Amino acid sequence: MAAKKLLILPGDGIGVEVMAQVRRIIDWMARKRKIEFEITEGLIGGSSYDVHGTPLSDETLAAAMAADAVLLGAVGGPKWDDLPFDVKPERGLLKIRKEMGLFANLRPATVLEALADASTLKNEVVAGLDIMILRELTGGLYFGQPRGIDTLPDGTRKGYNTLVYTTPEIQRIGRVAFDLARKRNKKLCSVDKANVLECTVLWREEMIKLQKEEFPDVELSHMYVDNAAMQLVRNPKQFDVMVTENMFGDILSDCAAMLTGSLGMLPSASLGEADAQGRRKALYEPVHGSAPDIAGKDMANPLATIMSFAMCLRYSFDMAAEADLIENAVKNVLKGGLRTADIMQPGKAKVSTTVMGEAVVRELDKLNA
Repeated sequence: MAAKKLLILPGDGIGVEVMAQVRRIIDWMARKRKIEFEITEGLIGGSSYDVHGTPLSDETLAAAMAADAVLLGAVGGPKWDDLPFDVKPERGLLKIRKEMGLFANLRPATVLEALADASTLKNEVVAGLDIMILRELTGGLYFGQPRGIDTLPDGTRKGYNTLVYTTPEIQRIGRVAFDLARKRNKKLCSVDKANVLECTVLWREEMIKLQKEEFPDVELSHMYVDNAAMQLVRNPKQFDVMVTENMFGDILSDCAAMLTGSLGMLPSASLGEADAQGRRKALYEPVHGSAPDIAGKDMANPLATIMSFAMCLRYSFDMAAEADLIENAVKNVLKGGLRTADIMQPGKAKVSTTVMGEAVVRELDKLNA
């Protein structure tokens, strides 16, 4: 098979450690499945600022634009807390999403059988949970203009952001959501705050129009964001695919993440618009952050990053069999009782980042035999 261009951005904190375990999986794919990746590695976030004076250099952005897919670890940490706002590590992540046009963020919240008891919710509430949350990623409050902090004539200060969406922005995320729902259980819940915010009145109206004109076979429901947050912890299995705007999606997807027991278990994919050949720019990353408190201690859970790579194989390279192989290897390792600190349970074996990565590779060997 032709080499596939993959840009790896370990980033900051535990990003370096978890990405090292993904490199094991990539090496295994080359040895055992004859799948070659043309790998470039770059800097983003605080590590980029330390070298280049910016959280995202032009060189790294150019490499991302040229790659078939980007795999990212995590950005940020207290080391860079005092930097000016426009060069903080997180600005690099927001910029690469914006410049690559990654408007659709897919965050699955799946409770694996072996981890049903690791959730803070009752087993019967979360067992078998399988939700896909689709978050609009390049609009809304995080990017809307005007924005800023002003000093008023009387000396008081005013901070402001703008929640804004256009019809085309809503329609393109809506189409991705309806397509996902059509491939799953044909149920889509659109989350808004249409009882208060005019912008999300437009959001709801466009979702209704899109369903009637293009996706009449998909059942569409609507829910206010405050109720959606409550329902996620009350009865999460009522949902299948959820779609919402940027800030609401940021909050709800982290809420859903904890239903699974740990942020360290959840992957994500951020996708751009399809080109004439159907290819999309794409960035894959774990939902968790850089966890500076445990960075360098070989304690981090690498499974979310490993499963982000599985999503990369599935969505960017049409390699569903290999993606299934990795996901099944992870499930089997967990069934065997191995746990990193964040998902540790009584009677299980606590292991390091490195040992968990090694265990997944050994399980791949068994499944591939």
